[in-house]
Amino acid sequence: LNTFISHTFDHSESDTYSYIVIMSSFLLMMKYLSMLILAVHCYGFTSITSPGLARINIPTRQSVMRLHMASKAKATLTEETTWRLRFALNGVPTKNKRKVGELFVVDVQFLLEEGYEPPQGLVKQIISEPNENENVQYLKVSNGRWKLSEDPNDRKDGLWVWGLFEEPLYPFMLLQLETEEYSLPGSEGDAMIPLTLYAQINHKRDKKTGEVVLDAATLNLREVETVKADILGAAKVDVFEEVKVGQLSLRPLTDSSSTAVL
Repeated sequence: LNTFISHTFDHSESDTYSYIVIMSSFLLMMKYLSMLILAVHCYGFTSITSPGLARINIPTRQSVMRLHMASKAKATLTEETTWRLRFALNGVPTKNKRKVGELFVVDVQFLLEEGYEPPQGLVKQIISEPNENENVQYLKVSNGRWKLSEDPNDRKDGLWVWGLFEEPLYPFMLLQLETEEYSLPGSEGDAMIPLTLYAQINHKRDKKTGEVVLDAATLNLREVETVKADILGAAKVDVFEEVKVGQLSLRPLTDSSSTAVL
């Protein structure tokens, strides 16, 4: 160091002293910089205090991720979560006896009715604010209900009541939606008739967080056929047949763009 100083400052005592002060300050700065780098890898907010400097709080990557997760509301089957439903309909009937295919969006909330087992409730449509960048068709829902269920074709007769499961196992949501008539653009007054749509949706809920996941599902219409219940035809019964008319996907919305309520 002395050799370097002597060559640099021509043996001037004042210059040598200045250089030592500068080098000492530089080494001190590097020390606190290394402390900062190590602190950034710690969990939570790090605090650094140095002589002559104020206390500095620096958010780390972990703390930012933790705040992000806390601000992200979990998806639930309550009015706290708005779900976006996307309908890809095919072969649905119109007033002019045609069959058409259309893509629609519906924003809804699943309202939970207290005191029922299995959990069930109403479907409330949320009207979104217009967005010029979105080229979507919004279908209006006049009525709707949902209900969690065991497999309708393989019920366990509520075995959870007898303590065989920690809680009810409901792997499905049964969804019923009644839609309003929808005028088809450029079709000379033709419109898609009101529909009653049914879907059996795979339902999963995280036991620790309560987060709900709803998978894509098939959309069905129920066609009713009245048949004779006896040989004489005195008694008749309605037989329902479900006909596939499209696909349904569901996802929770993470913004507050949907405000107006029907």
